[in-house]
Amino acid sequence: MPMIAMPSLRRLLATLALAAALCAPSAAERAAEQITPLLLSTLTAPVPLTGSDGRTHLVYELWITNASSGDAVLEKLEVLDGEQVLLTLEGPALAARLRPGANGEPTATLGRYVQSFAALHLSLPPGAAVPQQLAHRIVAQALAAPPGQQQVQHVGGRVAVDRREVVVIGPPLMGEGYIAGDSCCDAVRHTRAALPVNGRIRVAQRFAVDWEQLDAQGRIYHGPQQALSSYTIYGQPALAVADARVVSVVDGLPEQTPGSYPRGISLDQADGNSVVLDLGGQRFALYAHLQPGSITVKAGDRVRRGQVLGKVGNSGNSVAPHLHFHVMDGPLPVDANGLPYTIDSFWITGHAASTEAFDTAEAKGTPLAMTAVDPPRKVSDSLPMDMSIVRFDR
Repeated sequence: MPMIAMPSLRRLLATLALAAALCAPSAAERAAEQITPLLLSTLTAPVPLTGSDGRTHLVYELWITNASSGDAVLEKLEVLDGEQVLLTLEGPALAARLRPGANGEPTATLGRYVQSFAALHLSLPPGAAVPQQLAHRIVAQALAAPPGQQQVQHVGGRVAVDRREVVVIGPPLMGEGYIAGDSCCDAVRHTRAALPVNGRIRVAQRFAVDWEQLDAQGRIYHGPQQALSSYTIYGQPALAVADARVVSVVDGLPEQTPGSYPRGISLDQADGNSVVLDLGGQRFALYAHLQPGSITVKAGDRVRRGQVLGKVGNSGNSVAPHLHFHVMDGPLPVDANGLPYTIDSFWITGHAASTEAFDTAEAKGTPLAMTAVDPPRKVSDSLPMDMSIVRFDR
């Protein structure tokens, strides 16, 4: 082994000491260490979406892991743009948005080593600047901590807003009286539908719409509730929203009896008779619950915008005839994440009074309590908001 001269050895030791000093945490950095029993993260970044209300909407999920050995009670959650607070949730409003695991009941209490997610929705006024990055401040009681130290507060879950281009499509139906059921941005059935699929948590229905239709008297159905033909939307043509390629088709599954959800539906049959279109740019459109034998296309076909794909039915996991439609980032209806999209042109003709009013009209066949928009308002390049009543023209 060669000998190292003393000056060279001193220089080497000085260099190593300098490197160690540069790598060592400063006193300020050491002082900043703290126990964070609640870990915050996001699986997908929010993508800005223009709604038919003229506002910009950001929809995403914040995952919260209680990494402590005792229960944690969440008291407040704030969404931050730098120092600006964009959204505050606390008390019952916070609890209502929390789901432990992928399918639990809403609760603000997280058991030890339990993960929950908060379904978040930011609604920005027209013309407001969209944040570049969001962060989240959580306030909670960590019951495993010593007395006097149980209230914790920290900021985490930083996520850059995804500024990707939102796909613009044509209408999936034609005519008037269509209700955008469970649409953006707070519909429990869709925005809370996080599922563990193929080793990952997926929210394929994040921007889904369940389209139903009113008759001239404002009823979803007229006649026997369990008769498919009583429903206004039953048999309406489902239309291609763009020039696209057919990725997959499921057909031959039976219709369900309206009025109650079927039991024992497997995951691969939940969408019933369905069509998936490849819109390009890693965007795929799902049409679900179609009539058996009505689908006019097959996998590999090229379709044109406005082409009939099939007829609206009540197959799969469905309580009443409707068209379930959403756009996603993969070709599999469940193993994908939902993407925002806008429809290039439609008319708003009214608004249902509430989700409860819609549920009553669907259950009883009575006219929907609603507010008419007169004259109708034309909307472009937007997503119909929840409980909007829409007309689609050719």
